[in-house]
Amino acid sequence: MHASLPRRRAPLASLPAALLTGLAATLYATGPALAARADEAGPPPAMPTPSASGACAASLGAVAASLRYDSRLAAFKTPFGAQPAKTWIEFQLTALPGVEKLELVVERRRVEGNEDLIAYAEEARVPLHKAGTAEGRERWKARHRFGAPGVYGYYFIATIDGARYVVQNNADPIHWTKEKGSMGPASIARLPEGPDAKGPFSIRRYRQTIHASDFAVPGFARDLIYYYVFPERFRNGDTSNDPKVGQARYQDHGIERHPRWLDRPYKPGSGDGSDAVYNNDFFGGDLAGLIDKLDDLRELGVNALYLTPVFQAASNHKYDTGDYKRIDPAFGSNDDFQRLTSEAGKRGLRVIPDTSLNHVGADSPYFNRFGNFPAGGAFDNGKANPASPYASWFRFDLSRPKPDDQYAAWIGIKDLPELDKSSRAFRDYAFGRDGVMQFWLDRGAAGWRMDVAPWVPDDFWRAWRIAVKRHQPEALTIAETWFDASKFFLGDTFDATMNYIFRNAVLDFAAGVSAERAYQNLELLRESYPPQALFASMTLLSSHDQPRALHHFGVRDDSPPEKVADGKQRLLLAMFFQMSYPGAPTIYYGDEVGLGGGEDPYNRAPYPWADEGGQPDLALRAQVKRLVGLRQSQPVLRHGSLSAPLWLDEHVIVLLRQDGRRSAIVAMNNATEPMRVTLALPPALRATPFIDALTPGAPMKAAGNGQLLIEIGPLSGRVLVGD
Repeated sequence: MHASLPRRRAPLASLPAALLTGLAATLYATGPALAARADEAGPPPAMPTPSASGACAASLGAVAASLRYDSRLAAFKTPFGAQPAKTWIEFQLTALPGVEKLELVVERRRVEGNEDLIAYAEEARVPLHKAGTAEGRERWKARHRFGAPGVYGYYFIATIDGARYVVQNNADPIHWTKEKGSMGPASIARLPEGPDAKGPFSIRRYRQTIHASDFAVPGFARDLIYYYVFPERFRNGDTSNDPKVGQARYQDHGIERHPRWLDRPYKPGSGDGSDAVYNNDFFGGDLAGLIDKLDDLRELGVNALYLTPVFQAASNHKYDTGDYKRIDPAFGSNDDFQRLTSEAGKRGLRVIPDTSLNHVGADSPYFNRFGNFPAGGAFDNGKANPASPYASWFRFDLSRPKPDDQYAAWIGIKDLPELDKSSRAFRDYAFGRDGVMQFWLDRGAAGWRMDVAPWVPDDFWRAWRIAVKRHQPEALTIAETWFDASKFFLGDTFDATMNYIFRNAVLDFAAGVSAERAYQNLELLRESYPPQALFASMTLLSSHDQPRALHHFGVRDDSPPEKVADGKQRLLLAMFFQMSYPGAPTIYYGDEVGLGGGEDPYNRAPYPWADEGGQPDLALRAQVKRLVGLRQSQPVLRHGSLSAPLWLDEHVIVLLRQDGRRSAIVAMNNATEPMRVTLALPPALRATPFIDALTPGAPMKAAGNGQLLIEIGPLSGRVLVGD
């Protein structure tokens, strides 16, 4: 049977002997230094090559096309990745003879809003000097000391025969991120000329994250496995607090109440018979329902709950806050929240709530757009009220004739008036001595996930972090960011992100996209994020803002059984990736029992409880529990360093995780057939016996030549652990 399996040979085996010998010193160290050197080294398959080739290379000329740089290889840049302030970084490029001049250009990067503004300001130009010749190639070197914390851009300018060329980041697309480039091997092009030559997209900068030297993240963060809950749709544990038609209000409308727990969420315009109003349909989920199921969640193996907002608000999603210091009556009471955090704590679960300090609800006492509350809002019944205690929280333009045009709203959604984050009164309310943040931390919250973080000015988050950490130093701070979140990991704002780049890359891989292509997004994160932030960040697959994972894999309500089975196998592969990769794996409620759903609101469907008539896939849940148990039982998967892939091809990713003496080889295959790969193990691991952590059997060892043959089943993964 094995003879018929596709077989891959170790990439290093195809390299010339002289080059292999040279690479070994760079890529492989022995003893305790192995993990650190591996992080500096980057992927072993081959020396970096520029993206200029063929006709393009011919147009550049032989010397320009020969320029080599790779930000992940210690031969070209050291130290690797994000670094503390005032670090000296050494750079080296190589090329055929003929380069007249090489310069390193260092710039400070500025990003505002949802990447609404990206700008670079030059800080330094550093000449590179010739440092010798090897195998017919000249080596050029420079070093630069990066100063204050920030995200820096850099690139190189080469002068050849009087013409100037840029040595820049590659053109790999990055999910949710406007700037292209996954870093690593350089791309070579003519240096742009003209007025826009130094714009943010004319040159693809490499980026260098420089963080505060004392940037610390709560130690428990890398051990977390989140269960991510949209409370209104999880479980109805107390029917007495259900929203009542004819009594509850949503803006200037009533509400809708689903008669059956397993109904589909209403979507205006879909022909489902609902009214034309979004976000006003309710099922009755509440905190009592969560408390009722804490034992089930602990049995699944998770140890943290991330809750979308639970504070008083008119909508079903609760991002339109009406009272920051009161649990929504449909969810329970403030005492119920304390009971939840207390009961969760007894079971080893931390609770992380969510809120927005960027906007509130138009239908709130703070704003009172619809007059549903006593007078005193900043915009009572559509009229600005300068006497309101909340007047300074907002900005108005009363020259506009229509009331809804007189105030700013988040991305134009008039339900969500924007707060003036420079308002001292609002800042005091949000995170002053008795602020909202402290109020809920004192009632058991373990930290905060902050909504739409990029829309809030950096100076606000800096003051916010100081207040939160002063009150509770171990509070975990998480930013909702979708693009490259490096700017939030300088040590002065957030500890972690939700990590949508991870989501898209892993879903793509599990769906069958080229492993080489998908993984480059994750290499960007490894290179850009400080390890403490990378290991604390959520690694989600589904969310209330994006289609569920099964939907991504093509599963629909009317899919045939074989399609559903295929989708669930791909989901398990993606979850295997979650559980074996750095970060905090995040399970969106219901994914573990096969709950599907596309765009909002169908990604917010009720959990299919059996006692409500649902059909949860308990066999799938058992497999998910097994994967959660794998992570919980292997500290190396939570704490271990991550080096560049030991193997990366069209279908297979092999990673090395190391924590002290323990190593884990993580192998994943997205092909629909088994794959075999032959790994060239670093010398320090060649005598190590490895055991399959999921299906223990006889120990595996490398052959005498240091090669280890691994077989990976279709759409699955393996973890081999050894000491």
